[in-house]
Amino acid sequence: MTTTTSDGDIGGTGPLAARLVRAGQRLRQADRAHPWVLDTAVAALVFLMFCLPDLLHHGGSGDRDGDGPDKFRFAFTQLPPAAVLALQAGLVLPLLWRRRRPMAAFVAVAVVFVLQWSLGAALRADVALFIALYSLALHGQLRRLPWACAVMAAGMVLVAVRVSGVVSVWDALFFLLSTAIAALAVGLMVRTRRAQLAGLRERAARLETERDQRIRLATATERARVAREMHDIVGHNLSVIITLADAGAYATDAAPERGKEALQLIGDTGRTALGELRRVLGVLRVASDGTRQAPELSPQPGLADIETLCDGVRTAGLDIVYRTVGEVDALDRGMQLTVYRIVQEALTNTLKHAGAGTSVNLSVLVEDERLVVRIRDNGTAGHPGPWNEEGHGLVGMRERAALYGGTVSAGPAADGGWAVEAALDLTPEGGTR
Repeated sequence: MTTTTSDGDIGGTGPLAARLVRAGQRLRQADRAHPWVLDTAVAALVFLMFCLPDLLHHGGSGDRDGDGPDKFRFAFTQLPPAAVLALQAGLVLPLLWRRRRPMAAFVAVAVVFVLQWSLGAALRADVALFIALYSLALHGQLRRLPWACAVMAAGMVLVAVRVSGVVSVWDALFFLLSTAIAALAVGLMVRTRRAQLAGLRERAARLETERDQRIRLATATERARVAREMHDIVGHNLSVIITLADAGAYATDAAPERGKEALQLIGDTGRTALGELRRVLGVLRVASDGTRQAPELSPQPGLADIETLCDGVRTAGLDIVYRTVGEVDALDRGMQLTVYRIVQEALTNTLKHAGAGTSVNLSVLVEDERLVVRIRDNGTAGHPGPWNEEGHGLVGMRERAALYGGTVSAGPAADGGWAVEAALDLTPEGGTR
């Protein structure tokens, strides 16, 4: 037999529990919308259950010989109906603001209670004092609760003394104080339970907010990563294509074969860029049925591909001298990709701003616990644009280097030209070899 959870079975707890939960939710919503309705209902219920019987039986024949059920009632002062109604009103009406002003309601009920027993009268409406104590424990300030308990204890002693002719003082004190303690304990228990539920709701809301923030942060991080990859791929290849196109246009008349070669190189560069773009965008592609399609994977470029990168840039007119020092092949793939992208961005900017015919010295060195990448050219010292902090060039390079506890610096070289240096940490914290 299969168990299903539907609208009539919340959380699989059964239809009865589900109806009770929904009824409780509707009651709380109605109470928040019209708080006076519940308070008025409580006061009316107390009047019907405890005040009305005293009014109906007031002055009745009863058993005045002291042996009937009215023995207790006739042992006290019989007040006129108007006085009884006034005392009942003083005990019951403060319950109307027992939740908004719990201390004021308790004090008002306690004053009428003491006045009533000072007159020697006993009323069923005295239950309002226990309700007021419960409301104070539930809704009032806890620092005022000891004073209310002291007043309550004094009132219970007064009642025990007044009924000593009918009931033993100790029996009366036991019953009255037990009832008062029960009202106080129930109020504190409900208060604690509500505080726990409020804490759980707040924690759930906070966890939901943190989850949404993590999702947004992960999304922003992924977008930044994709944007960085797109910038590196498109920026570099477009720079090479533009340079080759310009060179081919100049060579068309003088040396047509060089123009044809430039066109072929442009096609090769474009196809390479297209393949890399497909690989990057493959991780974002979603199938028509909503599932993510598997991207067309290919190895990420590493240090072994830098020579190929340099060959492509050389065809565009740069004179590059590339050398490595140390065990560069032992670096992990992530660090190799970082070095490759830094070199690619630096060469792209050299090609874009220094122009063809510029000499570039490129070195990748492993020095103890550091990996140092240096790119220096002899072109224009004032490279503009891409090195602006608002651009993707230097910012992207620094973000990549920061993943390995590294730094990137770029600026005019002392002997002219432009220099870029990146230092990456090879310790286990920054990235293991």
